[in-house]
Amino acid sequence: MTRPDIAEQSASHLIPAQSHALDVPNVRNFRDAGISSLNSGLLFRSGSLNRLTNAGVERLRELGIRTVIDLRSGAENNVWPGKKHGLEVTWIALPALPDRTGLQRMGLSDFSGFDGKDWPVDPEKLYPFMALYAGPAIAQLVKELSRPGIAPVVVQCAVGKDRTGLAMAAIQSLLGVAWQDIVTDFVQSNIELALAAGPTSFVDEAGVTRYSHPVSEELLRSAMNTITAEHGDLATYLQAHGTTPQELTALRALLLT
Repeated sequence: MTRPDIAEQSASHLIPAQSHALDVPNVRNFRDAGISSLNSGLLFRSGSLNRLTNAGVERLRELGIRTVIDLRSGAENNVWPGKKHGLEVTWIALPALPDRTGLQRMGLSDFSGFDGKDWPVDPEKLYPFMALYAGPAIAQLVKELSRPGIAPVVVQCAVGKDRTGLAMAAIQSLLGVAWQDIVTDFVQSNIELALAAGPTSFVDEAGVTRYSHPVSEELLRSAMNTITAEHGDLATYLQAHGTTPQELTALRALLLT
């Protein structure tokens, strides 16, 4: 999860022809999540809007964005608050990963390997961890998407790679998108964030130097395997965290052609 204020422009010159990336000035990794059989122009994914400029606002107006759903933590938002510049949007905070107090309430007691963070920094540990603990936020995301008039919506985290990546993959998979299409969209973050050559350093919201790692099919699969091992399938996973069958039906009506 890379610091959201260190790259101002999207890497448009690196985008393959099949990419769903869109150029929104000063917003990293902005893409249409309506891939494959899903409706386009309704669900977008991106990095933080904390450096959004007036030019970026005009682009978001062109896209008709009505809602921003923020998967970042409260600490991240305090350091890097989202910018609106007069953009009339509903801003919904859905922290995908709870803080340490929240994790302790959920039963986690072993924080070895957390490197001072409230979640693991090693990607191989982070993805199964997200599958276990981001369920309430992903379920609430589906609830929000099921509401009339919410779309077009952009879902963001720090750089739109891990938390947003898993959330979008879960929704795409739930709606029947082929696995390889999901993976292609997921790993596009490596190009958008210039991670194809390997990890890059960044300074987090607490001022600590860390590393942002490339994403891979194996990481995404580890999260999905954790979900299915615990719940059997994604619909059951979401319903276990409060999503109703009616909300799943509304999500399908919104995004399926």
